[in-house]
Formats: sequence, C-alpha cells, structure tokens
Amino acid sequence: MFEAVEGLVAEHAELEERLADPATHADQQLAKRLNQRYAELSSIIRTWREWHQFGEDAEAARELAHDDAEFAAEVDVLLAKRDQAEERLRHLLVPRDATDSKDALLEVKSGEGGEESALFAGDLLRMYTRYAEQRGWRTEILDATESDLGGYKSVTVAVKAKGIPEPGEAPYAMLKFEGGVHRVQRVPVTESQGRVHTSAAGVLVMPEAEPVDVSIDENDLRIDVFRSSGPGGQSVNTTDSAVRITHVPTGIVVSCQNEKSQLQNKDSAMRILRARLLTAAQDAANAEASVARKSQIRTVDRSERIRTYNFPENRISDHRTGFKSYNLDSVLNGELDPIISSCIQADLTARLEALES
Repeated sequence: MFEAVEGLVAEHAELEERLADPATHADQQLAKRLNQRYAELSSIIRTWREWHQFGEDAEAARELAHDDAEFAAEVDVLLAKRDQAEERLRHLLVPRDATDSKDALLEVKSGEGGEESALFAGDLLRMYTRYAEQRGWRTEILDATESDLGGYKSVTVAVKAKGIPEPGEAPYAMLKFEGGVHRVQRVPVTESQGRVHTSAAGVLVMPEAEPVDVSIDENDLRIDVFRSSGPGGQSVNTTDSAVRITHVPTGIVVSCQNEKSQLQNKDSAMRILRARLLTAAQDAANAEASVARKSQIRTVDRSERIRTYNFPENRISDHRTGFKSYNLDSVLNGELDPIISSCIQADLTARLEALES
C-alpha cells in the first residue's frame, strides 16, 4: 500500500508550485480545491516520512546496541512509534469520499410524534450547532418552519469550516454519519400523566456543492414566489418574499422563506438545490452506495432508527456501531466527538478490510 506514496510526493511538489503562482489564486474555487488536496497530501507525506525516520532510527539504535546495551531499550520505543505512524498512514491512504473535504448542509425534520417530534428536532438542531461551535465552525440557518410550541417541523442549516481543515475533519466528513432516523424516549411537555413516549426525527446530511460542482440550466428551473408564514399559518411577512424552486428534470423542489428578501431566499434555495443535485448525481453514479449513503434514511420511519436518545436513563445508543454512553445531557450540549468517532472508525475499518481482502 505504501508504494503509492512515491507518486503522491511528486503530486505534492507540483501542487506546491501551482499554489506559489499568483495566477492560481485569481480563480478562488480552483485555489480552494488545490489547497484542500495539498493539505490532504501534506498529512500523508508527513506521516510517511515519520514512518521512514522511525525505522531508520530504530536500525541505527540496533547497531549501536552491540556496543552499548542502553540503546537496546531505545529500539523498542522507536519501533512502537513506527507502528503508530504506520497505522496512521494506513488510515490516511484509505480512499475517501470525494466530498469529504466539503462543508455540509443538514436537514432536520420532525416525524412520528407530532409536536413532541418537532421539539426533539429543535433539540437536535441545538446539539449540532453547539458541536459546530466547539470545532470552530460557522452555522447558518437557510430555511426553517417552526411548530406551534417552538420546535421545528423542518430546518436546514449550513455548517462551514474556517480555512482549510485537516483531511477527514471537514464538516461533511465529520457529520455525514449523522444522517438517518433519530429516536427519542422521554415524557413530552404535552403529557399530563408523566408517561414516557417515543417519537422520531430525521436528519439528512449533504455536502455543500460549489457552483462549479453542479451545472444548472436556468431553463430547467421553475421559480414561484409566495408569502411566508409562521406557526399555525400565521403570516410573518406581508410581501411575497418566500421562494420555491422546482428543478423540472429531476422533480426536486426546494423552498426558502427565512429571509425578508426574495433574492436572499432564492440564493439559499439554490444552495440547497445544488447540494441535493450533487447527492443525487453521486447516488446515480454509484449504484452500490457507500456505507455512509446506506446509513442515511430518507424517510422518518421509527423502525429504521440509527440512534436512540433515552432521557429517563440519560442514555444514548448508536445502533450501527454499538456505541452506548450515559451522558445524554452532555451529548445534547454538543459533546458529540466520541459517538461520531465510533462511526468514523467503523467506516475506516470496513474500508481497510475491503482493500485488504
């Protein structure tokens, strides 16, 4: 597997030259893509060089141990470090989704459970926004439909990294396994007799597409404007500023009403449409969907859950990896790293097994 690094060294040097050329930065989208690839290769080559260096140092210490026994212990330490670098390098060389370096769009929708499900959708939104804050990411709500009690029937949020993140640490790479049905067990605020109810909310995670990623013909779009409304149908805007865009060839429909400006709502709707079209194109190009794709349930069916949030026991369980912990309150406050790491590790293990089989 490591023989492939030799070719990556040449690519890395070529990218370094291109990024040093001011002409490259005249095209910001191109410069961004080159920077992302450069960062990915830099991590691989840095780890590869460490792996080589630890091996050479261990060999030198082994030779010196013939004359000085103190160097014998150093050999074991260096070989252990070499093994750690080798494991990191194997993970870095595993082929990743082409969209792993992208920002993300999350859609959270209420499902079974009525108002309680909408309140839980709001809890999930807060969980993701707090997690994003902890990682230094920015969030922006593109569209939201609130429920009567302050939850969300549907909400779409953009999650953006600052600068060029390390490989595997961009928002989409970290959040893509959050897609699916999330089940909650708790006493609803509307329950007068204290009984525990079960409801569900659905999460869909998409890579945010750049305009260059998806070609959209304006003639394929049907754009309608309408008056936005709030919970219970109460009007919150006296002008036709809400926008609904239908992509006629695919039948995909996107609507946005959060902003007071029709132009801003159209821009937000186009961002969501591009993300949906990119996801649809990836699915069509790869009939045998990846593990990440299979985990994203498009329907909010309570029987096809990926995770359960049990409030009476303060327990959270991920049904794909077997992860379980009793700090639900902390998780809902954004402490998502352990549970996300369990999904990423399971995916890496599966990819490594596929490469080595």
